[in-house]
Amino acid sequence: MKPSVVDGRTLTLKMILFVSLSISLMIADSSFGYLTTVRTYLLGVVYPLQYLVDMPIKAGQWLSKSVSNRKQLLNENAKLYKENLRLQIALQKFEHLKNENARLRYLLDSSEEVSERVQVAEVLAVDLEQSKRNILINKGENDGVFVNQPVIDARGVMGQITKVGLFSSVVMLLTDPSHELPVQVVRTGLRTIAKGMGTINRLSLLYLSNTGLNTGIKVGDLIVTSGIGQKFPKGYPVGTVIEVTPDIGKPYAQVHALPRAILERNREVLLVWENATDLVVK
Repeated sequence: MKPSVVDGRTLTLKMILFVSLSISLMIADSSFGYLTTVRTYLLGVVYPLQYLVDMPIKAGQWLSKSVSNRKQLLNENAKLYKENLRLQIALQKFEHLKNENARLRYLLDSSEEVSERVQVAEVLAVDLEQSKRNILINKGENDGVFVNQPVIDARGVMGQITKVGLFSSVVMLLTDPSHELPVQVVRTGLRTIAKGMGTINRLSLLYLSNTGLNTGIKVGDLIVTSGIGQKFPKGYPVGTVIEVTPDIGKPYAQVHALPRAILERNREVLLVWENATDLVVK
């Protein structure tokens, strides 16, 4: 017999033997469960190989998820940073509005004590020229403003209107060297003239004789408008006396007062109409 024929028969017999053995094992396992323990141990042996094969896939998934999460966190952080910045800016604006509201309430509360008609105006600019003390406000002829109209703030007299435009006006502050205002000492009733000296914090009280200083005026006295001249209503605070110096070589003493109004640091002022009986605030 040829070798090839023998080898073929041997392979056929082996195949029949393995098939028969496999069928027998399946029948035995199905009927009696003999191979359950064997399978359990085989799974334990194969698990490390399965874990090693699956590790690159899981590592790739973890890295992809980590990168995605990091990108998402960076985006959220950038968004929160911008939102925080916006809120901080809004908070600053809120503080500004809060302070502005407080100033306006203080200003309007002071106007309740005034028997004249008043109107709130906003300061647009301050004249920084040394020889002048002027400010520009956002009310003009269109709002009924007129030349020589009194201007005050929450604390006292500021000055008067000197120039009127259609939508704005110039206010000469009472510290301007050319500004003079009839005033009166509240304690004694003594009348005098408050003249600007060109500085923000000083007024000169004119025509006070050396002989009458002991009874007429002293440091700490409150000076108010006297109503003489009919430009300013009577009784508005003007300043407080801070210096009384007799001048023996001259007929009049040197008397200085500190203005009550904030003057060049104000943001809002009040315009006063004297010939009105009802209080109107615009």
